[in-house]
Amino acid sequence: MKRFAFATALTLAAFAAQAQEPRHGGTIRFTAPYGASFVSNDSHVSNQIQDEIYGYALHGMLYRWDASAGKPALELAKSVSVSPDGLVYTFKLRDDALFHNGRKMTADDIIWSYNRIMDGSKNYPGARYVARIKGATAVQKGEAKEISGLKKIDDFTLEMTLTDKTDPGFLFYSANTAILPAKEAQDPNFFNKPIGLGPFKFVEHVPGSRMAFEKWEKYYKTGRPYADKLVIVPMGEAAARDVAFRNKEIDVSILGSSQYVAYKADANLSKGLLEVAEVFTRNMGMNPEFKPFSDKRVRQAINYAIDSDLIIKRLVRDKAYRAVSWLPLSVPAFDKDAKPYAYDPEKAKKLLVEAGYPDGFEFEWTATPNESWGIPIVEATIPMLAKVGIKVKVKPVETSALGGVVAKGDFQAYIWSNTSGPDALTQLKCFYSATPRSSCNYTAFKNPAYDKLIDEASAETDAAKQLDILKKANAMLQDEAPVWFFNYNKAVLAYQPWLHGLQPNATELALQRYEDLWVDASSPAAK
Repeated sequence: MKRFAFATALTLAAFAAQAQEPRHGGTIRFTAPYGASFVSNDSHVSNQIQDEIYGYALHGMLYRWDASAGKPALELAKSVSVSPDGLVYTFKLRDDALFHNGRKMTADDIIWSYNRIMDGSKNYPGARYVARIKGATAVQKGEAKEISGLKKIDDFTLEMTLTDKTDPGFLFYSANTAILPAKEAQDPNFFNKPIGLGPFKFVEHVPGSRMAFEKWEKYYKTGRPYADKLVIVPMGEAAARDVAFRNKEIDVSILGSSQYVAYKADANLSKGLLEVAEVFTRNMGMNPEFKPFSDKRVRQAINYAIDSDLIIKRLVRDKAYRAVSWLPLSVPAFDKDAKPYAYDPEKAKKLLVEAGYPDGFEFEWTATPNESWGIPIVEATIPMLAKVGIKVKVKPVETSALGGVVAKGDFQAYIWSNTSGPDALTQLKCFYSATPRSSCNYTAFKNPAYDKLIDEASAETDAAKQLDILKKANAMLQDEAPVWFFNYNKAVLAYQPWLHGLQPNATELALQRYEDLWVDASSPAAK
């Protein structure tokens, strides 16, 4: 079954644009819209999409996300075979993938990269994916030096044994699992000018201004990339992106809610809109170490007290889908018959009384300036929560800093947009007791009954039965309410008429395959 088909809307004009013959040369001027800066030149470090955006240019991963097919596809391997029990994968690696210093990638580089990610002292976010390889958690705990489930057969053959039956394609397509050059990456100065396997090689990073790349002439895809240069500008302010886009200074812009309405109403700008239902859940995470939030009734009261539909309509301008539980609409384990929390302040008050908070309480809510899932949303909830006696103190934080704050548990509550697909088991494991906060269990959720369901789903080999178990786990999450379930994002990308090759990527619309993008002669940066 083709995934995300119902959720993707690509205009006829866009289809026509993609049909033209690709042109070589010029500069692609991209934006990183989720913050004023990048966290690091090290793609393994960051848990934010902001850094993933440059990672797609610089690095190669074992798999890539095929947006048109809605599923993962091999990237650094030519073929893969699977054992009868579905646990052992043998990859025949590409022998033409060259790092930006000209050296061939081998199985040693993959093994070293995944072992690095499992360094328990570093809290790399990609650890939650690599942990699905047998023996990976032993490395994380310091009980072993190397992942036992990774075996080099020869330079271009790698054997991978998984802990449970899953498609590794869903685990290893993100830049936080990028393959680094094993020997070179151990140089203390490596990340000052990193090298990777991607279509563009690093030129410079001017913090807060831009990250610049140039075409890698020996990229393994013949004739790619098309563009000679790529510049990615961090631009977290929607108003700044709007001005730059209208002035033709950038080629793309992720649109916020108010811009979405304005661009749709504009005869010219409306011709260049790419829309997709992304696999992200916007939510308010509640820290159980803050006493009121340790009680399920309080967490449920939060969900009943907020009129989510009204906020989506008035503030988000319907550029979203109401969240029911964690899994989004485009994931097969989403239960289409499930209903979201109703807006019911009286029920919220009753639950607070039962929990021992008849007069409510006050909490601190960490939030970024993001108009779709930041301070403006928090401010809209304040009078709603006040009606049931809950007071909110806003704690502003820069977008690029949010991931670090949350990973450390330095919050009472936060509001964020988190990956919740496309693989249901992988994402539901974020609420598994053994998953550390630094990986993705940001609310430190612990529930033995939930763990049992996840264990059953992991062991189940029948796809239909596994799907039923995952639906039960998702329903339990809704009842336990570790977060306020706000919405699933409808992403909208505005693009200039001279930019071609964009794909409706449901895993994150801002993540594009730069090797497939090209600009025609009408671009201001065509030369």
